[in-house]
Amino acid sequence: MAGQVVRVLGANWCPDCKRAKQFLAELRVPYEFIDIEQNLEAREEVLAKNNGKLIIPVVEFTDGQILVEPANSEIAALLGLEISATKSFYDVIIVGGGPAGLTSSIYSAREGLEVLVVDRGALGGQAGSTERVDNYPGFPDGITGAELAEKYIAHARRYGVELISGLSIEKIRRSGHHVEIESDQGRTYQAHAVVLATGSRYRRLEVKGEDDLIGAGIHFCATCDGPFYKGAKNLIVVGGGNSAVEEGLFLSQFADHITILQNGPTLTASKLLQDRVSADSKFTVLTDVAVKGFVANEGGRFAAVEVEIGGEAQSIEGEGTFIFIGLTPNTAFLEGQIALTDRGFIDSSPTLETSMEGVFSAGDVRNGSTKQIASAVGEGAAVAIMVRGYLERLKEVAPHH
Repeated sequence: MAGQVVRVLGANWCPDCKRAKQFLAELRVPYEFIDIEQNLEAREEVLAKNNGKLIIPVVEFTDGQILVEPANSEIAALLGLEISATKSFYDVIIVGGGPAGLTSSIYSAREGLEVLVVDRGALGGQAGSTERVDNYPGFPDGITGAELAEKYIAHARRYGVELISGLSIEKIRRSGHHVEIESDQGRTYQAHAVVLATGSRYRRLEVKGEDDLIGAGIHFCATCDGPFYKGAKNLIVVGGGNSAVEEGLFLSQFADHITILQNGPTLTASKLLQDRVSADSKFTVLTDVAVKGFVANEGGRFAAVEVEIGGEAQSIEGEGTFIFIGLTPNTAFLEGQIALTDRGFIDSSPTLETSMEGVFSAGDVRNGSTKQIASAVGEGAAVAIMVRGYLERLKEVAPHH
């Protein structure tokens, strides 16, 4: 391989570290894992390689190159690997391997269809990096996101679904009676139908200091980075919805105090979550807050957030800030090809069809979705049924295809 991996610097609780290790194991690439919580020299090495930012995993290669918090596709590229599917044509290709995509693959494969699932990152989607899922039916005691993702993946494999992680799709187009997708490596694959289930990612505030401090005190995943703040005096959560409050409750096990900043007059989280926060003396909730920027200390790490409350400028100090203000859909590769809303979500019909014939959508990427795992699973099942109907109609129109 072009650039053999020699070391992965990370932590045992880090979802991205687990994903990178699993990807390397699947490729049968030998590596040494070093836990930076047990090895202080490795921790200092991570800080040095990231300009003082504690971002993991750091993946090192024998040729001296390093990758920080890499996608599977980035690891594959430096290894000199060409990730490709085993066939050039499938009945259904599903772009996105989260709960919606994997559920759709299970339903389709059970009917004897040849199904390919591709994901640019790790299979399991955002659900896979969630610390704990307590509202998913059938798991009264809750389940970790990683465990739930593993069950989805195992279920899909049981029915013979071909699963590929680390493969980015850059283009989608019609090709006769079929749909064609093109990967970042220039390979093309065709299918009778394509399901877009690419999910979404965390939105940013786009204020001064934010970009410079990401990984140096500003984060978007409490599960991934919360354990770094054991013993912190104050952590700041920006956002007032269910995700923000849930992440705040998770962070409260590490920090002495949590300050929640909401730009509206009240929290928008469920009453149950609001009641839990109200009853916990660890929490302070500030409303009608406009975040203006972030301030770094002399060491280049986050020190305070600058806000405006009631027209008055204030500075709130803390060791870290976690931002949960919504999601941005993963649809950049669809611009100019599939109809999108002003916010970039796929504009699909009630039958989950998009503006391109033979292309459907499901899950967080679709406009109007509820951004819940249970809903994504439901949409995954529903879109498989819609695809089945489309394939039956296609046989009538083009019986030889």
